[in-house]
Amino acid sequence: MKIEILVSKSIKKSFFVFFIFVIPFISDAQRRPNSIISPEVLSDNSVIFRVKASNAADVKVVGTWNRRFKPDAMAKKDSVWEVKVGPLPSDMYEYDIVIDGIPLLDPLNKNATRDGGYIQSRLMVPGGLGDLIDVKSVPHGDLKAVWYDSPTIGTSQRRMFIYTPPGYDKSGKKYPVMYLLHGGGGDEEVWVSRGRANYIIDNLIASGKAEPMIVVITNGDVNNVGAVLDRTAFENKKDNTGIGAMAAGLFEKSLVKDIIPYIEGNYRVIADANHRALTGFSMGGFQTQNITNSNPSMFKYIGVMSMGLFSSARNDGSYNKEKHIAQLKELQKNNPKVYWIGMGTDDFLYKSGIELRKLYDEIGFKYIYRENIGNHDWNSWRLYLTEFAPMCFK
Repeated sequence: MKIEILVSKSIKKSFFVFFIFVIPFISDAQRRPNSIISPEVLSDNSVIFRVKASNAADVKVVGTWNRRFKPDAMAKKDSVWEVKVGPLPSDMYEYDIVIDGIPLLDPLNKNATRDGGYIQSRLMVPGGLGDLIDVKSVPHGDLKAVWYDSPTIGTSQRRMFIYTPPGYDKSGKKYPVMYLLHGGGGDEEVWVSRGRANYIIDNLIASGKAEPMIVVITNGDVNNVGAVLDRTAFENKKDNTGIGAMAAGLFEKSLVKDIIPYIEGNYRVIADANHRALTGFSMGGFQTQNITNSNPSMFKYIGVMSMGLFSSARNDGSYNKEKHIAQLKELQKNNPKVYWIGMGTDDFLYKSGIELRKLYDEIGFKYIYRENIGNHDWNSWRLYLTEFAPMCFK
């Protein structure tokens, strides 16, 4: 959920990084062509990180390949700091170079991704899962940013991304739709920038593992109409990270009343429950539960990523177990074809997942459970998408 991260802190961090880090390194010409490579992926999937920092006293790299986020200390050779890590499993990772305690982007790596307040360098390791995440020479779908009316939330238009599969414009066919939700502190860009959803779906379709589908990537932040660069620059700053916004239920109503009608009125879709899927992680997993519990006949494919019983995660005194069970029994009557739950072993919401499955087992609610060795992070969520999407629309 990352509910502690504020957009304002992200902006302050960006200015801090620029003045403290970028300007001193301009004199070292780090961004000009030179012989220093970072990251360098070796044939055995070991990776060497390098950075030129002549006056630094301590340099480390911290990446998501380490579940505990333990830093890898770099050693100085003349003016260049270096460390070799791995071999690493094939995947996509995010990392920071930490110079004298300050986390920074790798100045030699042009690849950076964003998730809310997190802006980090990207590392791609080939040969397995990384190949499903990477851009491959396969037919590509189109990705379009769309503005739509959302009277359920407010008077302003809101922004989302629509992925249409390869050949959509010429096929004349109707397609199933997956609605893909993000976590707290994020926006409609995170499943594109860090989640790589469009390329994952491209590769799954090309390999025959997933059905051609439309994917709707929404903005679940009810306090802001879109991503940071796609909202009015001088409006009052709004906090999109708090539990209040997350638990308000407005986005859930908007998806049903505003988003789905827009999609089904403007795209060639098969507009029934058998051809609708809904999934999301963290806050999006909570919203997925709320939407499907309140609309039990709307979706036949449901995926809950990194979220369990919300009340057990926040000690919610307003939780009504009897009401929840009644909703689940209605959902049960509508017989979802897939109800999938994914959770990492080191996820801070792991116990909430145990409580959710305990409740489901108590009433005989059928689900598929997938547990991976991992955290509450993108290494889990990208993996989950590669596994959930092929289950849909079969």
